[in-house]
Amino acid sequence: MKSKLFLLLFACLSQFTFAQTHKLLRGKVMSDHFVLENVDVINKNTEMVTKTNEKGEFILAASVNDSILFYDKDYHLKGIKLSLEDLEANNMIVTIDQKPEELKEIVIRKVSVDWEFDKKWEQLKRDEVAVYRQSNQLKNPGVNDGTITNGMDFVKIGKLLFGDKLKRKKNAVANVEFKNVAANNFDEKFFTETLQLKKEEIDAFLTFCDFDPESKKILEDKNSNSLVLMDYLYQKSLEYKKANTIE
Repeated sequence: MKSKLFLLLFACLSQFTFAQTHKLLRGKVMSDHFVLENVDVINKNTEMVTKTNEKGEFILAASVNDSILFYDKDYHLKGIKLSLEDLEANNMIVTIDQKPEELKEIVIRKVSVDWEFDKKWEQLKRDEVAVYRQSNQLKNPGVNDGTITNGMDFVKIGKLLFGDKLKRKKNAVANVEFKNVAANNFDEKFFTETLQLKKEEIDAFLTFCDFDPESKKILEDKNSNSLVLMDYLYQKSLEYKKANTIE
């Protein structure tokens, strides 16, 4: 009974002594003007630990000369030895520095680059831009005179806009109408935008071309291709517009 009473008195005395020598230290942890949450605040002397709240604030029992550690895995560990002024101020602002980001290992391999191909690709893109600008620009805005500004390279336009999609069979039958071949090889957009014909003029224009003996020669020529056909249609469109203007 006496031993239990002694232990109880010793515990009370210890708590009283602790309360007399320790005070509640209040403070805030920050980095680059931002408050830090969930930072471990450790009293190394008493081994008591707390964490900062969402406002970066903490409360921890401490006394003069206690070593206080501030730990977060993404920041450098910081330690402070408390002074009497720190305890009396009771509003400690602690700044810790963030660790630099570790770069992952980079493996550099030798890569073979076809510079000649890259140059061709770059030039092709430049030509596409030039063709687009030219095809949307008239000499006199609002007036359609049947010509295209700066004498556009029609063969180049065909390569850029249509590529190899428009191919005519080499062994064409002699009695096939030219207008059917042209209509099968080119869509409506080609006639209205590239040749600048009205939608209702397309059929009449192809009939106009069909009566031209030169159109038959193009169909019979084994060396002719979609680009030759395209250039012919362009030249005939100028004649067609001129004839309609005179009428």
